[in-house]
Amino acid sequence: MIEIFIDGDACPVKDETYGVSSRYGLPVAVVANSRMYVPEDLGVELILVEQGPDVADDWIAENVRPGDVVITADIPLAARCLAGGALVLGTTGREFTEDSIGGQLATRDLNAHLREAGQLGGGPPPLGNKDRSRFASKLDELVNRSLRAHGEG
Repeated sequence: MIEIFIDGDACPVKDETYGVSSRYGLPVAVVANSRMYVPEDLGVELILVEQGPDVADDWIAENVRPGDVVITADIPLAARCLAGGALVLGTTGREFTEDSIGGQLATRDLNAHLREAGQLGGGPPPLGNKDRSRFASKLDELVNRSLRAHGEG
C-alpha cells in the first residue's frame, strides 16, 4: 500500500491532505521536529524526530518507497524523494518531476544568493482557498496515478 508523507513542521495543507487520504484509506505519516495535533482516527501518524537541520528530511528520504506520495516545499528533499521513486507535490499544488527538479534547484540556489545579498526578501504569500483547492485536486490526481501504477486502483 502506498503511503503519504508530509514534511510537517511548516506544512500549510495538512488538513487538505487528510481529506484526500481518508477518501482512499491511505496512511499518512506527518514527520516533524515538534509535537503537533494529528487526527489519529484518519490513519495519520505523527513521527517525531530529533531537532536539527534536515533530520525530518533525512527520515522521509530514508523511509519513502516507490509509489509513495510526499508533500513538501523543500526542493532538495523533493529531489531525494523523486530519486527514491516517490511522487512529490509542493504545498502550492505544483508537482515536482524529474524534468523540472534541476531547474527548481537552480532557482532555489539563485534566490538564496539574492537573499544573502539583500536583493530579495519576504516569503511566499499565504495560501488562499483557491490555492488549497488546487492543491487538494492535484494531490487526488497524484494518488490516483500512483494507485493505478502500483496495481492498487
